[in-house]
Amino acid sequence: MALKFIFMLTRNDKTVEDARDHISTALKAGVKHIGFKDVGVSFDTLNLLNEDILKGGATSYLEVVSLDKQSEVMSAKAAKEIGVNNLLGGTNVSEVLSLIKGWNIKYYPFPGKIVGHPSVLEGSIQEIVKSSKNLASIDGVHGLDLLAYRHIDDPIKLMRAVTSLVKKPVIMAGSISSKSRIQDVKNSGAYGFTIGTAALAGDYYSKEQDLFSQLKVILSDLREVNS
Repeated sequence: MALKFIFMLTRNDKTVEDARDHISTALKAGVKHIGFKDVGVSFDTLNLLNEDILKGGATSYLEVVSLDKQSEVMSAKAAKEIGVNNLLGGTNVSEVLSLIKGWNIKYYPFPGKIVGHPSVLEGSIQEIVKSSKNLASIDGVHGLDLLAYRHIDDPIKLMRAVTSLVKKPVIMAGSISSKSRIQDVKNSGAYGFTIGTAALAGDYYSKEQDLFSQLKVILSDLREVNS
């Protein structure tokens, strides 16, 4: 199965204020999957972002990075109200599932212990694998959102440990900024990966640092990795 690239309209785990300006650039570059976080902009802006993404023929993603239960529940309600295709992140699974039940939203929560902002993944690989297996066994959980490169241990070992035991799609999120890391994600058997800050900051390896060039290079690298 071909690995999927999800472009996040975010820097440092926050949706950027000029996110709407970047959607047309991403669509022009050929990006088919575009997402944003639940923090950084207003609800009205999130709604407009989702509308722009869907009107452009792309698939939308809202990733929850709020650290408290009440904020996460509010973000899940927002995901339902604005009609996103996919809800990523968060840790309060039972509450979120009760909110989105019956809605056509695919849900990928975070396994493991998430702390801080930008989010960091804590715990041993064994603990994260156990969490992953438990989450994946829950009806209504479509897959997992794994912060592999935000873990202090061996991210490659972690990715492979999770994907080898979880039979649902796993998205690798956070701190992916090179072709070699995309290749590692592909080799792990993951479903997809996200890139936000690296592309918007011009940090992904490319001769040009503008967003369009960054996205074109990422997509070119992805095609090679998938071939």
